[in-house]
Amino acid sequence: MSILQKKIFDLFPNSFGLDLSDLSIKAVWLDRMGNQDSIESFGSVPLPLGSVIDGEIMNVEPVRQAVIKLLEKAGPKKIKTRKVICSLPETKAFLRIITLPKMEKEEAQEAIKWEVEANIPLTLDQVYYDWQILNTDLVQEKGKMSILVVAVARSVVDQFQSVLESAGLEVVGLETESIAQARSLLPEKDDKRTTLIVDIGDRRTSFLVAIGSTPCFTSSVPLSSQMVTDAISKALHLSFDEAEEIKIKQGLGSLALKSPVLKAAQPVLENIAMEIEKSIDFYLNNLRYSDTVDTIVFCGGGSNMIGLLPYMARRLERAVESGNPWVNVRLGKEIPLIDRNHSVQYSTAIGLALRGLDEYEDFA
Repeated sequence: MSILQKKIFDLFPNSFGLDLSDLSIKAVWLDRMGNQDSIESFGSVPLPLGSVIDGEIMNVEPVRQAVIKLLEKAGPKKIKTRKVICSLPETKAFLRIITLPKMEKEEAQEAIKWEVEANIPLTLDQVYYDWQILNTDLVQEKGKMSILVVAVARSVVDQFQSVLESAGLEVVGLETESIAQARSLLPEKDDKRTTLIVDIGDRRTSFLVAIGSTPCFTSSVPLSSQMVTDAISKALHLSFDEAEEIKIKQGLGSLALKSPVLKAAQPVLENIAMEIEKSIDFYLNNLRYSDTVDTIVFCGGGSNMIGLLPYMARRLERAVESGNPWVNVRLGKEIPLIDRNHSVQYSTAIGLALRGLDEYEDFA
């Protein structure tokens, strides 16, 4: 069954973006007047530990209450709409690019169904899936076309929709975190650059390789910002909260002198660097959609650590940069209400909110 038939990719105006992760919920509501965008509302609330584990809602009521609290707390304006586009956990999704002989869309629909069944470790009746024919073929073969396919476990989709509806929201879209991040962090212009997005979260680090703004490979590993804090805590004999404060305020310290914080965090950072190299190696040697990875973009709360980007640039010997989730938001001379350090934590929510704007324009 297609997600389209579930009415969660239907086009409705005036929706906001909601990023529901293991430890927090974030919301962003954008508005567009002519060529100018504005940030109407944003906010974040924590989730009780254990409410959501690895993308699965384990305890419905705390999540429902957190959504209601977020709607009340978000500002500077109240989120008046109840139409929402929500993120889906990357760990419960399957993103593939498949290649088929060129054919009409109606013919492709049946062929894609068989490809989904062959490429995803779940049966068709266990997933919702959607697909899009890509304008630019990633596999350069005559007479072929490339198709982006996303499938999500049916149980996860139904669960997310049920919880959001119980909080009084109308779910008009659900989208994987990687696709939302690509929309917020990668320029809309037709660009052939290959980018690796590294999202360092509280529970895991996710990787997304995109050509231009087209996602083509995703993966994740259980390495996280919390693991860095835990390593600092144990090495320096501090409480977790004290180590977190040092990580935020002081960062890694001197890279040249190898500060105590850097020495403590280095094993976790080294593991993240090795996983980045593995992802690049797999992409270049197995998928081969492009010949190189041009740049690495970091996002997520863990990417804010002072000294992280210089450390990774030196360690990986590659160009690295902090993600700018406002790159496709038409703010003009307006300064974003969310400061730069916190903006990268809202990358997914901003991408979802941008989709709401685009769909509003399509609808209008």
